[in-house]
Amino acid sequence: MIDKDKNIPYEELDEETVFIVTQTFKALSDPTRLRILQLLFQGEHSVNEIAETLSLLQSTVSHQLRFLKNLRLVKFRREGTTMFYSHDDQHVIDVLKQMIEHSQHM
Repeated sequence: MIDKDKNIPYEELDEETVFIVTQTFKALSDPTRLRILQLLFQGEHSVNEIAETLSLLQSTVSHQLRFLKNLRLVKFRREGTTMFYSHDDQHVIDVLKQMIEHSQHM
């Protein structure tokens, strides 16, 4: 039985919000991007560190980080010629952590 007092009133989403949400889920549905984000939970890493840790090509990592950066899921800083990446959206990290915990309890 659903408690009507706890129902959230329906509010139609605007097209931009729908697009951003679906693109975010698309980003999280890719195994490589998921592994990169999970690594970035631990802290900041360079492209080379990510590639080495996850046994990926540097070009693959760079491509996936660009996709994640465009969605503002990761951010970067430059130190000389090296780019360091970290997660940029705690909300998405929280959702991802919950999904990981959920999958481990199945």
